[in-house]
Amino acid sequence: MKKIVVLIVALLCAVSLYAQGDLHIFDVNNKEGKITTLKIEEAFTSKGFTLGVNSEMNLPFNKQFKQTDFKVFTLLTVYHTALAQDLIKKYPQAGVFTPMGIGIYQGLNEDTLHVSALTSDAQAKILGIDNDEILKQIEKDVLKVLNTVLEGAKHRYSEDSLKESRALVTKFEFVLDGDEWEDAKEELEMNLEAGFEPFGFVMPSFLAYNDELTQEGTIESPFDFYDTYSICKLKVIYTVSKSRPEAAAFAPCTLMVYKKKGENKIVLGFPAVYNWMSSAKVQDKAAQKVLLKAQKDFESILRDVTE
Repeated sequence: MKKIVVLIVALLCAVSLYAQGDLHIFDVNNKEGKITTLKIEEAFTSKGFTLGVNSEMNLPFNKQFKQTDFKVFTLLTVYHTALAQDLIKKYPQAGVFTPMGIGIYQGLNEDTLHVSALTSDAQAKILGIDNDEILKQIEKDVLKVLNTVLEGAKHRYSEDSLKESRALVTKFEFVLDGDEWEDAKEELEMNLEAGFEPFGFVMPSFLAYNDELTQEGTIESPFDFYDTYSICKLKVIYTVSKSRPEAAAFAPCTLMVYKKKGENKIVLGFPAVYNWMSSAKVQDKAAQKVLLKAQKDFESILRDVTE
C-alpha cells in the first residue's frame, strides 16, 4: 500500500509540474519604483515590437470611482513588427492580437510589480489554430524582453483556466452589394465608431494595418484593407482588477475589421469576454456581470453596423 501511495503522489507531482495556465506572470521587486511602464515600453520597442497604447489607469480610476487599489495599473499593448505580418497573412483572425496586451500592476501595499501576458498556447486556443511556430517565436521574443527588463523577476503561470464552450472570438460579417467596397467600409467604420460612446466604450488607438502589410504600398497584400481598433470600457477593467488584475493582459481588446481580396464581405471580430473569465479565472460575480454586459453591448454594436 505504501508503494501505491508513493506512486500516486509522484504522478500528481508530475501532473502539477506540466500543468500551466493561460497567462505568463512575472513578479519582481519594485520597492523603489525603479521599474516603470515607460522602461517596459522602451524594452519592447527596442527589441522588434511596435507600441499600440500605454494607458496608465489610476488617473481614470480615481476620477470615475474615487479610488484605486494600485500604485501601478497600466494597459500596454504591442505587436511584433515583423512576425505579426506573417501571422495575419496566414491566419486573418490573428488581428485580434495585433496589438496584444501586456498587463502591468502593483498593489498599493505591495513592493512587487507584476506583469502578465498570454501564452502562445492560449493565443492558439483563442484563434482556433494549432500553436503555430510564428506564435511560438513571438512568445519567445516577448519573454526575452520581459526577462531582460524585469531583472531578477520570478516567472510563473496563472492558475489552470476554466473550461469554456462558447466561441472565444466573436465574429460578424457584412456582405457587400457589388464590387465597390470603399464607400461601404467608410460608412461601416463611421457607424462603428459612433456606436462605441453610447455604451461606454472608448477607443485609445486605431491601426490601419494594411499600410504595414503592403509596406506603404510597395508590395501586395492579401487584403483590400485591414484595420484594428483598441477598445476598452473603464468599468470593466476597474471591476475585474479587484479580483483578477492579471486579466489586464486582455485589455484593451483589439477589434479587427478587414476585407480579403476576392471576397465580397467585410469581417469584424474581437476576443470574447469569455476569455477573461476562462483564462484569468474570473469568478467574482460583480466582475462576471460587467464582462457579460460588455459582451452583449459590443455584440449589439457590431450587429447594428452589419445588418
